Amino acid sequence: MVVPADRTQALELGTAVLGSSGAVIVRAPLRPVWAEATCAGPARTARCAAGDNLAVHAAVATVKPGEVLVVAVDGQRDCGYWGEVLTVAAQARGAAGLVIDACVRDTEALARRRFPVFSTGVALPDATKDGPGSTGEPVTLGETSISTGDVVVADADGVVVIASDRLGEVVARGVQRTITEAAMFEALAAGETTVTLLGLEQRVEEMEGL
Repeated sequence: MVVPADRTQALELGTAVLGSSGAVIVRAPLRPVWAEATCAGPARTARCAAGDNLAVHAAVATVKPGEVLVVAVDGQRDCGYWGEVLTVAAQARGAAGLVIDACVRDTEALARRRFPVFSTGVALPDATKDGPGSTGEPVTLGETSISTGDVVVADADGVVVIASDRLGEVVARGVQRTITEAAMFEALAAGETTVTLLGLEQRVEEMEGL
């Protein structure tokens, strides 16, 4: 699977840098299911009814190589909306990962198969497969709207989203930020302080004068 350079760079920069460089931070309690999981790619969205994952199955059936499945759930998040069966299906179609604002299961299998999954937790109860639901429409995670085609990046620090037409701009800002920080690291190692490097002297003086 060939990943465009901008997306590769976005993943290398990481969500912390991207979130400070113009990417939208997804403010939802999403964590990687296994350590070192990361993913980046265009979103393939789905929305599930409470306790039902029919829309997830539909999204996996149409996901394109390199896409990240982004799933919103209308309620009852403590079900196993995703597990090993869907993981095998998604990997066979070349999906880059899953971001879901609900629970998953089969976590050891997900880790063994190295499929990146970001969820709100782990739960055992089955999800039904009756619907309703939708695929391809904008979904909301936390307070962030995500549309199919938006670029999603996820790692241990969190999840960010970037409109596809802004990816190059955000990545360029991120690269510049890493260059600036590299110079700062050198200065700090040489004995400078963050107070001086960030121009915080006056604020610190005012704070100490309180």
